[in-house]
Amino acid sequence: MNSRTHTILQAKRQLASILFIAFVVLGAATASKAAGLPDAPSAVAAMEPVTAEPAVSVSAPKFETRNPVDAKFLALSIISAGSTFSDSYTTLFARQNWLAHRQGVCNVETQSPYLYGTHPTVGRAYAVASVKSAGSIVAAYYLRKHHNRFWSAPLIANSLMSLEGVTQNMIACN
Repeated sequence: MNSRTHTILQAKRQLASILFIAFVVLGAATASKAAGLPDAPSAVAAMEPVTAEPAVSVSAPKFETRNPVDAKFLALSIISAGSTFSDSYTTLFARQNWLAHRQGVCNVETQSPYLYGTHPTVGRAYAVASVKSAGSIVAAYYLRKHHNRFWSAPLIANSLMSLEGVTQNMIACN
């Protein structure tokens, strides 16, 4: 492995670590929202004397009932899926180089051999792309449906990682 490939692999590992930490922080921030909620009625009633007051009507906050799938969601989904399928397409360059017995270019998958295999087949490459795309779209839909402001994070993260893979494949395998 040459120094350029080693440097790129180190950068990819660092990017993966940064993304993992970012998702952990986002998950912790989402889970910690409950800390600002008021105490349970039983805890408040034990400290205050009982007084008779007229009942007050309290209603839950109303959220906008809108369809989670709009133009922005569709556009990000198309970009994410397109970049993922582009990554799988360019990953197949390694197999083509291997079958042609080419030397001096990549002829094995080194970035994600656990996903694609060392010599990825067309079916496996596009199956991986389908699962990655569907997973990010379902995660974004779930977050959007539950009014999370970070609903686009799965689509953007998938796009960025896939575009990095496309770039790496075009540099090393083409």
